[in-house]
Amino acid sequence: MLTPLLRTPGARRLLALGACCFLLVSPGLTARAARPLITDDARITDAHACQIETWRKSTRAGQEFWAFPACNPTGNLELTLGANELPDGTGSHTRDYVLQGKTLFHALESGGYGWGLAAGVMRHGDLAPGQARHAATYFYVPVSASFRNDQVIVHLNLGAQDNRDARERALTYGLGSEINFSPRFALIAEMFGDHRTQPFYQAGIRFWVVPGRFQVDATHGARAGDYGGSRWWTVGVRLISPAFLK
Repeated sequence: MLTPLLRTPGARRLLALGACCFLLVSPGLTARAARPLITDDARITDAHACQIETWRKSTRAGQEFWAFPACNPTGNLELTLGANELPDGTGSHTRDYVLQGKTLFHALESGGYGWGLAAGVMRHGDLAPGQARHAATYFYVPVSASFRNDQVIVHLNLGAQDNRDARERALTYGLGSEINFSPRFALIAEMFGDHRTQPFYQAGIRFWVVPGRFQVDATHGARAGDYGGSRWWTVGVRLISPAFLK
């Protein structure tokens, strides 16, 4: 039997959100724009639902693992708590964590456009000597435009980042595209980076195994001018729950 406190709709929604976040980040569960784009889109997780995007990235330095669970408890506020595991160059790994909020001011429509605002903070889980816990803060404006009944969708990001490790601030950008050949299959291509460094390029595929619920994807990318040393491959999955945070 529910206690009097948990009989209220607000308390039940809070309990459901906590349970979902626990399940999504639980080590026993197998599992930004939607995968595999790095450039974000003017879309958010379905209202009152949750999703998880997780992928493995293979580079010359080793294997990286990323997981980004997100929930949209209000209908227009996507909250993401992400984590990664990166090679540290010594045969071991380091971990970072990301907390981000994202909202839309105009939802993307077929044949139309959408835009919003996202902001977040990154923190180090494993500190290097002399390194501060707070790694970076950032914000960006995602803008998306749909063409030919969603057959082609273009995404633009403009923002800024305060990198505490490098003690510098940078303007950030991203330009990405989705070419949807069918409701299940799409090609993606993008470039992204900041004004201080050479841009990164990436291209790949996205396939819905279960439309709207289970997606698999793969990409190949590199930094401009350094293909041999910076190239990477990724494979990932995206899982989306039904709406239950009501």
